[in-house]
Amino acid sequence: MTEASLPAERLDRIERAIEAVPYARLLGIELEKVVSGEATLTLTVRPELSQNHGVVHGGAIASLIDTAMAFAILTLIEPEERVTTVDLTVSFLRPAREGQMRATARVLRKGRRLLTVSAEVTDQRGTLLATALSTYIRH
Repeated sequence: MTEASLPAERLDRIERAIEAVPYARLLGIELEKVVSGEATLTLTVRPELSQNHGVVHGGAIASLIDTAMAFAILTLIEPEERVTTVDLTVSFLRPAREGQMRATARVLRKGRRLLTVSAEVTDQRGTLLATALSTYIRH
């Protein structure tokens, strides 16, 4: 689901982008919603995403977060612009074991070169699983 208030070229880029990221497809990340400066993506928990103690691997959660953040940024930058993650700090608060995880990312600051983005990951009951803060650079 995308928000019609976004410029057509940004909507088109976003709708094509989720299918164009092989790693996101491998994990099963799906786009739920985008609005200006914000994106929500989901990931359904399955055994392949678990570590040896039966909970979702932190890397899968971090990947969901990083992808959601990138999509939040896509709503604000021009089609020819690209961004790369500079840093990503994740605080894992609770384990995910089943159901669906939802990451909502928000651009906090859009500078000339750097963008600061935050995210929260919740489970299907709305329980907070992780929070994150990241910096991206335009190039």
